[in-house]
Amino acid sequence: MADSESNVEGRKNSKHDEEEEDLWSAILNDVSSSASRKLPSNKSLVLLGNDGTGKTSLIVKLQTGVAEVKKGHAMEYSYINVYDEDRDDSTRLNVWIMDGDVRYKNLLKFAITKKSAKDVTVILIIDMSRPWTIMDTLNSWVHVLREHIHSLNLSPKELNEMEHNITKQFQEYVDPEQGEERKKIGSEEDDVVLPLDPNVLTDNLGFPIVVVCTKTDSMLSLEKERDYKNEHFDFLQQQIRRFCLKYGAGLVYTSVKESKNCNLLKKYLLHRIYGFPFRVPASVLDRESIFIPSGWDSVSKINILDEHMNHIKPEDAFEDHIKKPEYRRPIQDKELECEEEQSFLEKQQQALLKNPPPTGLSRPPGMTDMSKPRIPSSPGASRISPSGRAAGGAGSAIKSKEGVKVGAPGPGEGVLANFFNSLLSKKSNAQVGKSTVRQDASAELEKMTRTKKLANMENNSQSGSESS
Repeated sequence: MADSESNVEGRKNSKHDEEEEDLWSAILNDVSSSASRKLPSNKSLVLLGNDGTGKTSLIVKLQTGVAEVKKGHAMEYSYINVYDEDRDDSTRLNVWIMDGDVRYKNLLKFAITKKSAKDVTVILIIDMSRPWTIMDTLNSWVHVLREHIHSLNLSPKELNEMEHNITKQFQEYVDPEQGEERKKIGSEEDDVVLPLDPNVLTDNLGFPIVVVCTKTDSMLSLEKERDYKNEHFDFLQQQIRRFCLKYGAGLVYTSVKESKNCNLLKKYLLHRIYGFPFRVPASVLDRESIFIPSGWDSVSKINILDEHMNHIKPEDAFEDHIKKPEYRRPIQDKELECEEEQSFLEKQQQALLKNPPPTGLSRPPGMTDMSKPRIPSSPGASRISPSGRAAGGAGSAIKSKEGVKVGAPGPGEGVLANFFNSLLSKKSNAQVGKSTVRQDASAELEKMTRTKKLANMENNSQSGSESS
C-alpha cells in the first residue's frame, strides 16, 4: 500500500517537472523568436558624392523631426530613427556622409570596416543642376569604393557570399504590378536562379547600391538657360540607367526643395535594409520623379528611350551632348603700369619744347616757365641799395603804399627750377644735381634772411621818422 502511494506521488512529481520544463522551453522559444524578430542595430548607410550635391540636406529630409541642416567636415555621422509597427520595435540606422574631396577617402575605414561590410548600403549622389558632372561623379566614387573594398582584405568566401546576395536580390525582384515571380530552375532548396542577361551586373562589388539624383527641379532652368530638350534628359537617363544596370543599383530621382520622392526613397531603403514590405512599382514617365528599383530594369527597357531621341544617338559620347559650360572670366579693369619717373619727366619736357604755351597768356606770380632751362642764381646776384632796398635778383621786391610786396617772383623760384632740372638729369649726374640743389638752396635761404633783415630795418626807420 505504501509502495503504491509512493509510485503515484512520484508520477505526479515527474509530471509537474515536465510541465515546468515545457513552460521554460516555451519562454525561451518566445525570447529567442522575439530576439530574431528585433530590428538589427548594426546597419549603415554610406553616402558618396561631390561637394554641393545635397548629401546632408537629403539625410535631414529623411530624418523625422529634424529641420536644421548642420554640415560637418571630412566625415559626417548621423542616424535615421526606424520604427516597425508590426514588430513594435525601433532602432537607429547609422549614416556616414563622406566629404566630396577625394583626399578624405581614407576616412572610409571608419564607415566600412571588415566586420561591418555585410551591413552597409552605399548611396551614390549625383546632381541634376550640373548634369555634365554626373558620369564623372559616378565613375570616380565607384573607383574609390572598389579601392576600399580591396583594402579590407575580405576572404574569398565572404566576397562570394556578398556578391551572391546582390545577384539573388536582383534576380528575385518581383514587380508589384505584374505580381509574378521569376521562374527558377530546379527546386527552391537548391537556390538556383535564372542566369543574368548580358550587360547586367557585370561589375558586382558585393554592396547594395542606390544611385540618388538630387535637385531634379533644376531641369526647367536647364531648358531655359542651357537650351536642354527632352532628348537631352532622355540621353542622360539612358547613361545613368546603364551604369545602374552594370552595378545592380537602384535609381531614384529626388528634389528636397519640392519634396519629390524623398519619402519613397526612405521606404525603399528600409525595404532593402530591413525587409520592410514595399509595393511601389517602377516609374519612368515623370522625368523629375524617376524610380527604378534594383532588378526591374533591363537593356530592352532602356532602349525604349531611343524612340524619343531624333538628333542624339545612344552610342554617342556623353560629353558630345551634355557639355560643360565654357568658363568666362569676369571682366576686370586693366592694370595700370607705373611709368619710370625719368622717362615720364623727359616726355613732359619734350612736349613742352614742341608746344610752348602762348606768350600772350600770363602765368600766375611765382610760376616758373618750365619750357625754358633755368640758370641757377649765384649768391651774389642780388644787390642792396644804400637805402636798404633790394635792387634786384631772386629776392628783390617792390613794396606798395599798403606795405605789401608785389610784382616780384618769390624767393623759392630758383630752388623749384633747380629741383625740376635735377629731376630731368640723368642718373649718372644724380650726385652732382643734389650738391647743386643744396648750394642753391643755402644761397637762397641766405638771401631770404638778409632780405628779411633789411625789410625789418626799413620798417624800423620809417616808424622812427613818423614818430618824430
